[in-house]
Amino acid sequence: MKLVKSLLLGSAAGLIAVGGAQAADLPVKAKAVEYVKICSLYGAGFYYIPGTDTCIKLGGYLRAEVALGTNSVYNGAFNGAAGAHNRLSNYYTMRARQDLNIDTRTATEYGVVRTFFDATFSWTTGGYTGSGSGTGATTYSAAAGAVGNPSDGGVAGGSLGVYYAFIQFAGFTMGKAVSQFDAPWTNYPGNNFDGLVGGSGTVTGVNQFTYTADFGQGITASFSAEDATAYYQAGNLNMTGITAAGLVGGSYGSNAIGGSRSPNLVGMVRVDQAWGLFQASVAAHDNHVAYYGATETTGHPDDKWGWAVQLALSIKNIPTGAGDTINISGVYTDGATRYNFQSLAATSYTMYGSTGVLGAYQGLGIANAPDTVFVTGGSQESVKTWGFRGAYTHNWNPYWNTAIYGAYAAVNYGTLGKATICAGMVGLVGLTGNCDPNFNIGQVGLITRWTPVKNLTFSADFNWTHLDQKYSGLIASPGTASVAKPAAVYEMKDQDSFTLLLRAQRNW
Repeated sequence: MKLVKSLLLGSAAGLIAVGGAQAADLPVKAKAVEYVKICSLYGAGFYYIPGTDTCIKLGGYLRAEVALGTNSVYNGAFNGAAGAHNRLSNYYTMRARQDLNIDTRTATEYGVVRTFFDATFSWTTGGYTGSGSGTGATTYSAAAGAVGNPSDGGVAGGSLGVYYAFIQFAGFTMGKAVSQFDAPWTNYPGNNFDGLVGGSGTVTGVNQFTYTADFGQGITASFSAEDATAYYQAGNLNMTGITAAGLVGGSYGSNAIGGSRSPNLVGMVRVDQAWGLFQASVAAHDNHVAYYGATETTGHPDDKWGWAVQLALSIKNIPTGAGDTINISGVYTDGATRYNFQSLAATSYTMYGSTGVLGAYQGLGIANAPDTVFVTGGSQESVKTWGFRGAYTHNWNPYWNTAIYGAYAAVNYGTLGKATICAGMVGLVGLTGNCDPNFNIGQVGLITRWTPVKNLTFSADFNWTHLDQKYSGLIASPGTASVAKPAAVYEMKDQDSFTLLLRAQRNW
């Protein structure tokens, strides 16, 4: 019995010793796991960054689309190879895009500090820039021997676009954001079409320094200094440089924009309530020209300030159905054309089509909408424009909606512009009929969207754009080699563009 007792006590002591050694290897107390906490202060989707009092939200979309009848995604066939309407024009253009945005907010004694960043990563099939001469020109490259689409980094490089990058603090907005002049729907009152005229639109943001005062009840007012160089230079044309080739290419001289001097100055008042929204915007734009000629000694015209005013109205809760909306805006500009022909819309048009005139090779419509024009030794003369755009969106049910949209813009030259341009049209290309560089652009479109599940939308957007140019008669064109147009007689004639965009988009 003594032997058995000794063995049992020895075994117990050994087990205790081993257990003690293992226990000594373990931490006394496990550290608490720091889980990500929901931040409910700023709406759904925000979380606290661990270890901080800053909330963050990630978002974006993935988009796949094809545009028919255009050399871009998504605009009209207004100029270049697209406007040529020949074997150099794309019948389709495809693109895939991923968007990523990062929104952070931090509560402080001065109010919320917010940062916002939005970037896109895109691959686009590109547009034809070869000579079309059958000599082996590279199809999608302006440089000999290049492959793929150089603007998208080559075969698989893709391209990066920075849309927004701004800080908001104590009523100030600093960085790249939508212009304070724009309506909240920017270029899109109800559409996907990028080239809508009739108002301002900086959907990709513009650098600015803005102060916004909030008076309560949905009433705000902003004053902003915004970069003029990226999106607001429609052109200051020295018409002394008019050439025959330039005229048939929709160019009325040489662009003589000088260095930056003043940002655009913008003021805005907005009323945003349950019934909808009303906004009034004004802007001032400095037209600063370099020199009349190649050197300083040639002189220069004085600066000329242009301006623009826009009114925008959104009506919600209309009787036609839940969620239906009407968005409309109207604009007038004097020497600030880009506030009507926004940055994604064309300001120069060279569109070819058919003709019924015996002896004419084709029909041709040309137009240009600069900020100002001048001649060597003279002052700048502003170009005046006005326009409007709007859309009505109807929700058939929670899964389907349709919007009909339209836009219109008119361009009017002054006495100097008309006289100088018409002297070139008659003297350089032999215009036989009416000469008037004024023109109108009319646009109508229809878009239908299907959202079978939340945040997944398929859409089809059809657009018709009509160039109503005021020239008539025939011209003797010297030809345009870049788009394979021969020297021939052309009929000056209104032109049309028809495009269709098919898109699938998943938001997250």
